[in-house]
Amino acid sequence: MSLPVLNIPISYDDELGVFAPYIDDEANVFTDKIQNFLSTYVDTHKQWDDDFADMALSDDEEDRQGASRKGLKYMQQLQRIANREQQMLTIDMEDIHQHEKTVAELVSRIRNNTRRYVALFSEAVDKLMPPPTKDISEHDEVIDVILHQRRERNEQTEGSQEGFPNHLLRRYNLYFQPLRSDVALAVREVKGTYLGRLITVRGIVTRVSEVKPLLLVNAYTCDVCGSETFQQISSKTFSPITDCPNEQECKKNGIRGSLHMQTRACRFSPFQEVKIQEMADQVPVGHIPRSMTIHVHGNLTRQMNPGDVVHLGGIFLPIPYTGFQAIRAGLLTDTYLEGHHIHQLKKQYSDMEMTPQIQAQIAEMQADPSLYNKLAQNIAPEIYGHTDVKKALLLLLVGGVTKTMGDGMKIRGDLNVCLMGDPGVAKSQLLKYISKIAPRGVYTTGKGSSGVGLTAAVMRDPVTDEMVLEGGALVLADNGICCIDEFDKMEETDRTAIHEVMEQQTISISKAGISTTLNARTSILAAANPLYGRYNPKVSPVENINLPAALLSRFDLLFLILDKPTREDDERLAQHVTHVHMFNSHPELEYDVVDPVLMRHYIAQARQRRPTVPSDVSSYIVDSYVRLRKLSKDEAAQKKSHTYTSARTLLGVLRLAQSLARLRFADTVQRDDVDEALRLMECSKESLHDDDDKEYEPDRSVVSQIFRLIKSMSNEGGRKRRKRQKRFGRGPGGEREMDVDSDEDEDDGEELALIDVRSRVLGAGYTEAQLNDTIAEYEAIDVWTRVANGAKLRFILD
Repeated sequence: MSLPVLNIPISYDDELGVFAPYIDDEANVFTDKIQNFLSTYVDTHKQWDDDFADMALSDDEEDRQGASRKGLKYMQQLQRIANREQQMLTIDMEDIHQHEKTVAELVSRIRNNTRRYVALFSEAVDKLMPPPTKDISEHDEVIDVILHQRRERNEQTEGSQEGFPNHLLRRYNLYFQPLRSDVALAVREVKGTYLGRLITVRGIVTRVSEVKPLLLVNAYTCDVCGSETFQQISSKTFSPITDCPNEQECKKNGIRGSLHMQTRACRFSPFQEVKIQEMADQVPVGHIPRSMTIHVHGNLTRQMNPGDVVHLGGIFLPIPYTGFQAIRAGLLTDTYLEGHHIHQLKKQYSDMEMTPQIQAQIAEMQADPSLYNKLAQNIAPEIYGHTDVKKALLLLLVGGVTKTMGDGMKIRGDLNVCLMGDPGVAKSQLLKYISKIAPRGVYTTGKGSSGVGLTAAVMRDPVTDEMVLEGGALVLADNGICCIDEFDKMEETDRTAIHEVMEQQTISISKAGISTTLNARTSILAAANPLYGRYNPKVSPVENINLPAALLSRFDLLFLILDKPTREDDERLAQHVTHVHMFNSHPELEYDVVDPVLMRHYIAQARQRRPTVPSDVSSYIVDSYVRLRKLSKDEAAQKKSHTYTSARTLLGVLRLAQSLARLRFADTVQRDDVDEALRLMECSKESLHDDDDKEYEPDRSVVSQIFRLIKSMSNEGGRKRRKRQKRFGRGPGGEREMDVDSDEDEDDGEELALIDVRSRVLGAGYTEAQLNDTIAEYEAIDVWTRVANGAKLRFILD
């Protein structure tokens, strides 16, 4: 059975012929608009500046210089591109919007079909490209020489020029800069409706691949006729051409020549793949952060580093899977963002733009005699108190001077600070604040970080399929600050990973055939709790801190923040906290509030100073260090040692003094700077000294608790035991004359059966090992002794 066939009298060729002119006319309309925009647009800000400068010129001078100064924005860029002085042409969408005030259609079309308008703008630029105004022969590449020879050969033979791919003739990359009003989207907000559109995405850079050459145009040479053939590549995979398409040359000999790839005549572009991840504030409850792949080309490469927070403008495009991945994925495709514009949200200190207004404010701040206290109070003003801690954090942001010796040895200039104390003293809040205001700040916690997560992990690069190193938190914080919370909860094996970073500021890796040293020029800001949760004043500070001496000596400052209840401080703290909750801002400060942007600019200016230590201050530092060593020796002899004083302490004093000199914009260190550095070091010890008038707080250690339990048993059973001693007490030889008769003798030599003690202690939840340690410890200091072959405990009374 055959199906009926219906012939429709429609000629598709005629329909296409009718429709094609309409497409060409529409394209020509927008091409004319594009050329008009590129050739006539004048930067209004530049013109205003030039007009302001014209006020000081005469009419003749204005006529001579007006044409050179009042240049067209994009035509000047095209001239620099023609002279090989510029390779990146960025079209600002704001300029198109201002130029097309009456017709906003072009802006919307560019945003909705950006890939097409990149080609249209490139064609317009090719038509408007001016000739070079200077000799550019020294900038010629191999491809330029080949094209020149090819044109001359065509002119000599037939007088006709063959068409070359546009990518071979262009010496620029064209990008679109999104509108300022565009809202930066989160990664999970980018849907399928944005495919092909120009969007802006916000995220943090997690991984950056190496820069690789990406093939744009492939060149072939025929082995028979010698003609050149070019193939434009628009995807990751392509099929090479094997047969020569030039029929005029190869037909003369009656054979078809084979093509061979000519790498030197190909056109390559730098290519880099970047992974960005959602910010923490963009992730919904119960979800994990999503990531997106970014492809950057040309001059946009090498502008992002892991850890940067960026706004990325680009075209959202799909890309099909290839190879074995396509078999597994089936009908699925992957997506990526073709980068066109990069905006760094947190610029480095060296990249900050200094305006005359900010410069004047910095000069005014520099003249303030109380600047040190003022800047310290402006660090986390919502947090009450902790004045000395905030001063230390201010010096941490400024840092000391890093020096490199002639033989290559480096002396660390970055400060390391450890905040240890009771819960609820806002240690984590201070860490969060510092990680946000620092240009490169990484926040991590002890339990959530492994040794690999802090240093570097070995993984396979999905682009090149080779083993690469992916930097951890310390590498991401290079030239910044790494904040590690819950420092005491870290595993000992993971904590040793930062020993090298804190002193040498490098990370040595030998994994998977990769042996290298990574830079980790970062300051460590750690926060930890004491061993018993709260600080135990009856136990030595070394036992409370519970960190190895090798690690403690690497911290320049170790602050012990204790939560001591006092009427006045508690009342002020409660008033401060309630004020912040009611008014959503900190209470009025004694000093004027410094804007965080101005504060970062001031720190950036201070970090450019490199103060030196004069000879008289140097001798003063030596005397101070010798005094500290002697004091440490005396405390160690009396078993009252709180900290470890070593040569690193001397370097810490120097770094703190240099940081204080930097704050004053001074070139030399003064004695006052050294005194303040020594005072900050003493602040952590002052809170440990016992106060004469404070209330007695019982020791909370296990040994002391077991002792108090045994002592209470002695008080409960003392009378019965004295009565038994009165009836059955005998001397060493069993004499009756040794019976106890007086009250003084009744109180001497109380005994407890160890079996009763053991049952009572084990019933209270302690172990037998802890009981044995208690008995041995107090037996060593002559509190009791074991009698009756170790079956009883007898108290020794003076």
